[in-house]
Amino acid sequence: MTYASSARHPEPEPRRPAWSRGAERPPSGPEASAVSSAVNDSNVVPISAAHTARQGASRHADTSLPSPETPAKGKRSTPTAGKVRADALRMLGCVRIATVRQMAQVITEEESDGRSYVRRAMVELAEFGLAETNGKTGKERIWNLTVAGQKALADGNELPPRPKAGTGAKAVRAGFGPHAVAVTDTILAYTDTVLAGRREYLTDWQVEVNHAIKETGLSFNTDAVLAVPTKTGEVRLFELDNGTMSQARLAKEVWDYERYAGHRVWEGARGTIGGTFPFWQRHRYTRSKTFPRLHVVLAGKAEHLLDNRLQALTADVQGITIAVWVNTLPRLKRGEPWYEIGVDDPDRRRARYPEAVGR
Repeated sequence: MTYASSARHPEPEPRRPAWSRGAERPPSGPEASAVSSAVNDSNVVPISAAHTARQGASRHADTSLPSPETPAKGKRSTPTAGKVRADALRMLGCVRIATVRQMAQVITEEESDGRSYVRRAMVELAEFGLAETNGKTGKERIWNLTVAGQKALADGNELPPRPKAGTGAKAVRAGFGPHAVAVTDTILAYTDTVLAGRREYLTDWQVEVNHAIKETGLSFNTDAVLAVPTKTGEVRLFELDNGTMSQARLAKEVWDYERYAGHRVWEGARGTIGGTFPFWQRHRYTRSKTFPRLHVVLAGKAEHLLDNRLQALTADVQGITIAVWVNTLPRLKRGEPWYEIGVDDPDRRRARYPEAVGR
């Protein structure tokens, strides 16, 4: 049985505030077009209300990790235990925390039968000391790598080096597992609907990525970062609210990104006048032409409450000078467009923040 996502046909949309919808919608056409759409930045453009969420094949796109081809005559091969274990380790190395349901969605493309393969693999990995479970979300156990599991990935050169990445065990024990599971759902939904289900992109994600400016004391963790370059940037930033923050706190987190983008540093050889440059462009995203787009995903509440939260966030960040797109997790899973609530404006941003002091 082939895995099918839980997305359903879009319902009639409620009345919208006067924001515009971004162009980051599911690509269509052959696989080559999908790859081109994922890698090249289709700049933010308003779209009319006549545009509806795509109801096509991306809802059932293949989101599993690369696996052997299906044998002739339509027979489906049973995944080997070793391959399921290896894929589970790779996935947990990328997203840090996941349930058996999420891993089966990626690894085996199957819903009920696939879970049994993954569940058995996780028990074996736990016996090897490479993975563990420290809590639940609902009835589902939450799995994460151990330090030994992270070392096994590093020794196998399976993922880019991530020396400071935590296992997530403490967060799950503290009760923050549902938030991390929602981040994983966001990653899978974005990979499925926007990246056309291309499995190889899963290894381009990192979670809990710190952004800090020591001189100002500003420091925050981005829930997820996707390192798939576009025409103008190296990465895309993702912030998830699982319905646990106040609206004021959520708005502050978004404004923190503008403060980070607005900080400038003075540079110049001794004896020259020198000049100031954006901190992020000099020391973080050196190949980016514009500050990375921030994607805000709202989850954890009923859809009508998420729509209310979306409208409130739109009002709270009015006038922000970075590109901000927002969506709800249910709409993202259905492949519906993002809403553009902030536009990158480096000139206004530079005027808003004081210049760095030279030597």
